[in-house]
Order: sequence, then C-alpha cells, then structure tokens
Amino acid sequence: MRFATMAKPVGSYCNMSCSYCYYLHADSGQDMHTLRMSDEVLEAYIRSYMEASSEKEISFTWHGGEPTLAGIPFFEKALSLQKKYLPEGRYCVNAIQTNGLLIDDDWCRFLKNNRFEIGLSIDGTRMIHDLYRNDAGGSDTYNRVRSALYCFEKHGIRPDLLCTVTAETAASGRSVYQTLRNYHTGWIQFIPIVRRDAEGSVTVDSVTPQAYGRFLKSVFQEWITHDLGKMNVQLFAETALLLSGKTSNVCWLSETCGNILIVEKDGSVFACDHFVDRDHRLGNLLETPLREMAASSFQTEFGQAKKNLTQECQKCPWLSLCHGCCPKDRFVIREDGIGQYYLCEGLKMYYEDAVPKLRKAMEFSTQGRSQSEIMKYFRQK
Repeated sequence: MRFATMAKPVGSYCNMSCSYCYYLHADSGQDMHTLRMSDEVLEAYIRSYMEASSEKEISFTWHGGEPTLAGIPFFEKALSLQKKYLPEGRYCVNAIQTNGLLIDDDWCRFLKNNRFEIGLSIDGTRMIHDLYRNDAGGSDTYNRVRSALYCFEKHGIRPDLLCTVTAETAASGRSVYQTLRNYHTGWIQFIPIVRRDAEGSVTVDSVTPQAYGRFLKSVFQEWITHDLGKMNVQLFAETALLLSGKTSNVCWLSETCGNILIVEKDGSVFACDHFVDRDHRLGNLLETPLREMAASSFQTEFGQAKKNLTQECQKCPWLSLCHGCCPKDRFVIREDGIGQYYLCEGLKMYYEDAVPKLRKAMEFSTQGRSQSEIMKYFRQK
C-alpha cells in the first residue's frame, strides 16, 4: 500500500506555546523524558520507511512540536542514513515545518543546500499572530517570524506559509490574505481552528461555520481577481484539481484517510496527527515494521471509516469535492446518529461561490485566454 509519514524528532516539544495547539496536551502514552529522537530510532525509522516505500520519490516530512530544536547535526545524520538505505534508482525529498524562531543563516544554508521543502507558520497580521502565537515565555513572536522570512528570502528560499483561521482571523480575511501574499512566497495554506473544551463545547477562539465561509469567500474573491497564476492557495488549488477529475493531494478532502502515519521521537507510531493518543497507537517501529502497521486492520478500518457519512452528506452536491472532510471535526450528530463536519455550512458557502467561478476560469484557460484577461473578467463581474 502507499502511505506517507510525518516524523516528530523532538515530539511535541516546542519553543512556542500557541494557545490553540492540539499537540501540547496530547496523551500519547509515549516516553516524554527524552528530548530528541535517538540515533537508534532515527535509523530504524529511515530503514523501515525505505523498505516500505514503493514510489520512486521517497518523501520525509519532519514535524513537531518544533523540529529545528533537534539541531542541524540531527538532520545531517538523517541525510546520511537516507543515503545509506536508499534503494538504487530512487531519490529522497525532505520537508520541514517550522515556526521560524531558530531560523538563521546557518539553517538557511543547510536547508537550501539539501533542497528541503519548507513550511513556515505565520498567522497573517501582527495583531492576530501575536494574540495566539507567543513563545514559551509569553512574548510576541511576529517580528521574529518575519525575520525568518527575510532570511529565507536572502538565501533564495520560498517557504509555504501556513496560517490558522481562528475567530479573529476569519473577521479579517482580506487583510490576512494580503499580508501573506505580500511576502511573495507563492503558496498559502489556511488551517481552520476548531477546539472543544472538556464539556464538548466549541471554544470561543474557534472559527464558526458561517465565519469560515465568509473568510473563504473574501479570500477567494481577492485571489481570483488579483493573484490567479501568481499565488497558490491550497484549498483553491485542490478544488480546481478535483473539478478537473483528479484526486486530492490532501487527506481531509480525500474519500478515505489513514495513509499518513505519525512517527514520534520514541518510535511510537500513530494513525493520524489529529489522533495522537493511546487509542490510536499502532505500535513502535523498533518492534514492528512500518509497512505492517500501515497495512494493519486497525489502520485500514480507521481510514475506511471516513466513508461513514450522514444522509445530508450523501445527498450534498459538493460531496465529490470534500468527502465529508476531516473525521476529527465530525462531531455534529445528526438524526441518523452519524457525525457531520462542524464547518460544513462554511464550506458550502465557499463551494457555491467559488466553483462556478473556477469552472469559468478553467473554461477561459482552455480557450487560450491569459490569466490577466481572466482576472479582469472577474473584477468586472
């Protein structure tokens, strides 16, 4: 089977303390006493993943917590192990997701020289970012993240920007998008924040379905009238991909899930990064090969369960574009006893507005009309 992994070399350890982070208090049952993945676990991970991968490109994604806390020597070791176990005729790609606080010239040179793909977390405007994304001591971080962006730019690196959508973000969609666009990185991913308290109520910082829909519509309007072909927004790109008859590149829009395993610093492997808990622990790669855990009946059932949809979902005209979205947020119980995606109404608002326009843009493109002409058409409309 085809599957991918996200490895957390320092687990959930981080030099930031974002108020909405779902890793900080995760009960995974793993060993929390070691700061960093050991050489033994690292080698076992790379060897097991190489043995399980069938694709010509073998992709390693380093996540956290904050993976740069592992240090450059850790990643140098990882690269040397990749070369050691790389099958003939194959090649490796590495990606890292960072908060940017440790990024300096040394990190940029290392990442650039080794062709890492980079994701940088930044929550749009300074006010919104500093509201939620403080360092471990409670200090603001926006200026430090922006310095990381400038350091990347100096070294010719264009990171993907990851921005969360909270209640505050949703109220400032256009300004958030424009701020991120003006960094000229070429790619933005918006991640909705939905959290629940101990009683199961949605927290006040979470984005509501209606606010999420308004946010997506305002960002889409700005994008299709000014940035078509110049800036990619993940949800818009995925929508266009699905409209063209292809399959989604992201799990939450796919028909099934469960094909991205989480590897923790002690070698523990979990079903999904939203389900790093004792109930979804598949085993430890020091004891069980990754291929075996990925193909286990538990993981298969976990992924196939995404097809368990409400009657409302099954009748929805947009089902082929979202497939019910992420199971993590399917907690709105319907009469049939099945959970509905909490942000469903917001996504419907987006699809109703964006899909006709994307279809028109795709039609114009096949006719040979330039992106400038297409954007002008939508500005006039």
